[in-house]
Amino acid sequence: MRAAGAGRDQGLQDQLEEARMFVWESWWGVAAAAGIAAVVALVVLAVVSVAFRLAARRRAWPAALAGSARHPFRALVILVAVWLAVAATLPDENVRGLIDQGFRIAVIAAATWLVAALLAFVIGLGQARYRVDVPNNKVARRMQTQLALVRRLAIAVVVIVGAASILLTFPGVQGVGASVLASAGVVSIVAGLAAQSVLGNVFAGIQLAFSDAIRVDDVVIVEGEWGRIEEITLTYVVVGIWDDRRMVLPSTYFTSTPFQNWTRNTSELLGSVEFDLDWWVSPAVMRTELERILDRTDLWDGRAQVLQVTDAVGGYVRIRILVTAVDAPTLFDLRCLVREQMVEWILAQNPSAIPRNRVQMVEQEPRPVPKRGGPVTEPVGLFSGSVEAEQRASLFTSSITLPEADEQRER
Repeated sequence: MRAAGAGRDQGLQDQLEEARMFVWESWWGVAAAAGIAAVVALVVLAVVSVAFRLAARRRAWPAALAGSARHPFRALVILVAVWLAVAATLPDENVRGLIDQGFRIAVIAAATWLVAALLAFVIGLGQARYRVDVPNNKVARRMQTQLALVRRLAIAVVVIVGAASILLTFPGVQGVGASVLASAGVVSIVAGLAAQSVLGNVFAGIQLAFSDAIRVDDVVIVEGEWGRIEEITLTYVVVGIWDDRRMVLPSTYFTSTPFQNWTRNTSELLGSVEFDLDWWVSPAVMRTELERILDRTDLWDGRAQVLQVTDAVGGYVRIRILVTAVDAPTLFDLRCLVREQMVEWILAQNPSAIPRNRVQMVEQEPRPVPKRGGPVTEPVGLFSGSVEAEQRASLFTSSITLPEADEQRER
């Protein structure tokens, strides 16, 4: 009886073991394992999130990192956990390759997303160190432009590498790798000819970023328009025009066409205001009024104030006023202010300086008659009136003898 009981116990244990193996190596087992793996991944993510929140109380970068890489990190952790669980419990070997291929592609895509987010975060930390909303921001604007281009290039490289990694997971792509490399020279020539303008803009964008020709927030004159550089990409540049329009120009425009950069070295500028006034104007008194106007405004930076008479012909006196300001928008407003205040002052205090046209009425005078016995000169022209003129005229009026006519006359 003891032997029979022991046999029954052994059989029961074998059945339990078989049931346990059946549960985990079945589709229900796959679902259960995937669920457990997802729960474990969520617990790990919750712990990491709490750690970042605690760290964010002391420093600002953990919160920024969590905001930038939260979604790709969660996707990667959950995909890896579920993949491991499914691979360990999958009962059908026929579909294992297809499922592994799908998870492999998803994991590569999530990893590419995460790496791109980390690169954007790291470069963003560098950009945050350079503020462009402060005076004397030349270095900051240059670094902002270069870091923005570096970020776009780095993300583009990561995406290309990720896409290539996904393609290499397919056996067919691996098999044709040698032939693709063998024909790379021909393909590169064809691609270069087909995308010549695109590649030209890409290289021009890189050149603009690192040659320091233009920077974000530079004030430029392009196509006769005054505006500010808003964005520099690998292929085009966006210029914000002063009246809220946007001009989109290819990057090659700034490497092949002359343009004005008002903030190349510094944002300080010198501007002029000109008046055409009457001769009764007093430049000395006007100069005193200019000093009074500039002393009452904060638009003037105090570097230069000049009033000069630059011309005095044609019945008018031209007055030119030179003033300085910290940047182009401030200079524009300052010039308008000086012009307006000077017009008001001329009308109120010095109306005699208003430009006017004068007409002088005179009587008709008799025509002078040459005296008798005096020298009388005849008109001399280019082709008449003198021996040299008549010889000059004969070159155009006399007959021309042809050599053939002379030969026939001799015969």
